Amino acid sequence: MTKKVILVSAVALIDVDGRVLLAQRPEGKSMAGLWEFPGGKIEAGETPEAALVRELHEELGIETWDSCLAPLTFASHSYGDFHLLMPLFACRRWNGTPQPKEGQTLKWVGKHQLRDYPMPPADIPLIPILFDWL
Repeated sequence: MTKKVILVSAVALIDVDGRVLLAQRPEGKSMAGLWEFPGGKIEAGETPEAALVRELHEELGIETWDSCLAPLTFASHSYGDFHLLMPLFACRRWNGTPQPKEGQTLKWVGKHQLRDYPMPPADIPLIPILFDWL
């Protein structure tokens, strides 16, 4: 069976204390209640970096630039009816304070607490790579 491949770009926003921003998926969305790295679907003709710049503005009200996004790793995970391919970038520079613009809850989390937050299956393998990088 062929599954549709969904391209999503995600970011580990890292503050001056080395904490990572997690967003909790709001009620009404698939996987509601789970915590994830901010980001979203890559639109047709968009680069993963451009998608993140757009999504961070829409979802969190912050501004960043392609040059501030460092490729870190990626997730490749099959869900029931689609396959997710998700590059994860690290970002330490942005303008503004992240605000929940789409009903999500935000939390700054230290690397030793990342596993304390239930995440979608595709995000879980990213934790040890991010842990080693921080």
